[in-house]
Amino acid sequence: MADVKKIATRESYGNALAECGAEFPNLVVLDADLAGATKTGVFQKAFPERHVDCGIAECNMTGIAAGLATCGKIPFISSFAMFAAGRNFEQVRNSIGYPHLNVKIGATHAGITVGEDGATHQCNEDVALMRTIPGMTVIVPSDDVEAKAAVRAAIEIEGPVYLRFGRAAVPVINDKPDYKFEVGKGVLLREGTDVTIIASGITVSSAMEAAEKLAEDGISAEVINIHTIKPLDEEMVVASAKKTGKVVTAEEHSVIGGLGSAVCDCLSEKHPTPVLRIGVQDTYGESGPANALVEKYGLDTKSIYEKTKAFVK
Repeated sequence: MADVKKIATRESYGNALAECGAEFPNLVVLDADLAGATKTGVFQKAFPERHVDCGIAECNMTGIAAGLATCGKIPFISSFAMFAAGRNFEQVRNSIGYPHLNVKIGATHAGITVGEDGATHQCNEDVALMRTIPGMTVIVPSDDVEAKAAVRAAIEIEGPVYLRFGRAAVPVINDKPDYKFEVGKGVLLREGTDVTIIASGITVSSAMEAAEKLAEDGISAEVINIHTIKPLDEEMVVASAKKTGKVVTAEEHSVIGGLGSAVCDCLSEKHPTPVLRIGVQDTYGESGPANALVEKYGLDTKSIYEKTKAFVK
C-alpha cells in the first residue's frame, strides 16, 4: 500500500479539535506538556484562550477537567495513552467515571507503534482499563477519516469517552462517499463465508489485505471494522459468527481485555464460536522501529493472513 495516503491518527485528533473549536464554543482542551506530540497544539494556535497546559501533572489535569465539566464545558484531556489511561486510572475512574461527567480523553501514542520509546511508553493495556469503567465509551479509530469522525461524535455524546490514537502514520482506508461513522456500530468492509476477521485501529487495513490473500487460497473472509470497543456492536458480531462459524480478532493491544476479550465475552454468552485472538500476547513491547515491531509481534498483513489460514484449515 505504498501509494496509499498515510496519516497518523494523532494528527487527525489535533486537526479535528481545531475544526470543531469554532462550532463548539464550550470546547476546552487540556494537555500535560505534550501539545506538540499529541497535536493539541493545533487547537492551541487557533483558540489559545481555551487551551490549558497543565504541565507534567496528568492526574491534576483530570481533576481540572472534571471541574470544567460541572460548569458546562466539554473538556478534552490529552496525553500519551500510558499516562492518560495508566497513570490516570484512579482519577478517571473516580473523578470522571463515577459522577459520569462529560469529559473526553484523547490518548495518543498507544500500542507498540510508539516504537523507539520502548516498553514503558507502549501502552497495550489501556483499552482493557477503560472498558472496566462503567459508562465509559471506548473508541479506537482505524484511520484519519474515522479519527476525525470519532472526535466529533465524542463531543456530541453526553458522558465520558476514551479515544485511542497512534503515533505512526497509517493508511487512509475510509475516504469513501458511503462511509458513515456511528458510535457502537461496526463497519462491514468485506463479506465472506468461511471466517470472520474483526479488527480495530491499525490492524483494519492489514485485515483487508489479509482477506485478499486468503481469497487467492479459496478462503472467503468477512472483515469487520469495530471502531467502538465499548459499547460493542454485538448484533453484527453474532450475525457474522453465525454465518462463518469461525472468528479472528486483530488489535494493537494485549489480547487480554481488549477487542478480542470483548468479542469473546459476547460470543460466549450469545453464540459460542471458535475464536483466534491476534494481538500482543501477554508480554511487554520493546524499543525498535514501529514497522519492525508490528511484524515481530505478529500484527502485520502476513501474520494475520498466515494465522487466519491455519485457523481455518
